[in-house]
Amino acid sequence: MINRKEHPVAWAVLMHELDDAHEHLGNLISEMSAEGAIDTESYAITLGHIYAHLNRAWNTKDIPREVTAEEWEAGRSFPVDLEPIA
Repeated sequence: MINRKEHPVAWAVLMHELDDAHEHLGNLISEMSAEGAIDTESYAITLGHIYAHLNRAWNTKDIPREVTAEEWEAGRSFPVDLEPIA
C-alpha cells in the first residue's frame, strides 16, 4: 500500500478520494435528515458517486504514481478483492 512519505502525490489523490466520499456521504445524511425523504433517483446517483470515490480509493491503493485516465476510470468498479463485512 502507498504511504505519504514514499508516494506523496498518490497519497494526496487517495486522501482526496476518501475526503470526497466523506463529504458527499455527510451531505446526503444531512439532506435526508432535513427533508425526511429522498427520491430513489437522487439516492442512487449520490450513492453511486460515493461508491465511485471509495472504489477508486481501494483500487488505486497500490499504485505509487499518478493513475492514468484508464486506471482512474477502471477504478470506479466495485473491488473484486474486497469482501463486504456485515
